[in-house]
Amino acid sequence: MRYVILRDDDTNALTLPHCLERLYRPFLDRGLPVNLAAIPQVDLTTRMADGSPEGYLFLGNGGTAEKMAIGSNPKLVNYLLQNPGYHIVQHGCHHDQLEFDRPDRTEVARRIERGTKVLVEAGFSEPQTFVAPYDRLSRASLIEVAARFRVLSTGWFERRRLPYSWWPMFALKKLRRADHWRIGGTCLLSHPGCLLSRHRPRHEILDSILHWVETHPLTVLVTHWWEYFCGGQPDEPLIEVLHETADCLSRRRDIKMISFGELEHGHGAGHLVRKKSFSYSGIGSDAE
Repeated sequence: MRYVILRDDDTNALTLPHCLERLYRPFLDRGLPVNLAAIPQVDLTTRMADGSPEGYLFLGNGGTAEKMAIGSNPKLVNYLLQNPGYHIVQHGCHHDQLEFDRPDRTEVARRIERGTKVLVEAGFSEPQTFVAPYDRLSRASLIEVAARFRVLSTGWFERRRLPYSWWPMFALKKLRRADHWRIGGTCLLSHPGCLLSRHRPRHEILDSILHWVETHPLTVLVTHWWEYFCGGQPDEPLIEVLHETADCLSRRRDIKMISFGELEHGHGAGHLVRKKSFSYSGIGSDAE
């Protein structure tokens, strides 16, 4: 059996429920879990390298606030809570530039705890999975995240950024050419880049996804909801590819879509991070 975790990044206080509904109804109707990396208290001033607003801010806020908590959008919160196929994971705190690529453990801890508090106050369960903005984490951030979460989903791992006590397990991971590994009670998951993206040729996306899934025991499939609404208008060809992906994955008996929670709690695909027969199941020492 091959396993797939769909991770959609950047749901925030400005996200309109109908955007998520338009994208993910085919998944929800098929019982396929959708993991939403939600920004707890989005920074509305965040800019990309060229000075333009981040893509998930295309709707604007129509006010003067610099930050908005996800709970300030009750329509979105109610929609997510009413559809249990959505699984909320913590996506940083404010999602400002390289938010967790910083050396100050005190500030990192403050942001993690603030983000968790905002999500819980909005009515969501306390998150057990963490996704860093831009998939960038410093050594300090890795230590603090591993101390608080059961799962970390990121793009890749670099030895120079890891806590020194993690280096032996990282060397073993590299030796085994593993995508995923474990430190203490935390599963460390990497992904193959954003395969579901408007920056990729539409006609190649599904084949690329299937090739990766068929050659890896566990795939974290990353996308961004706002890429499907460039300029505020739905990108119908890209949405069609997303829906074709749902149809294809649901029909394959050798592929199962799961939530991060099934790894967190050891249910279902939890054996993937326990059995020694999988190269990414090693147990290492906790962060110092």
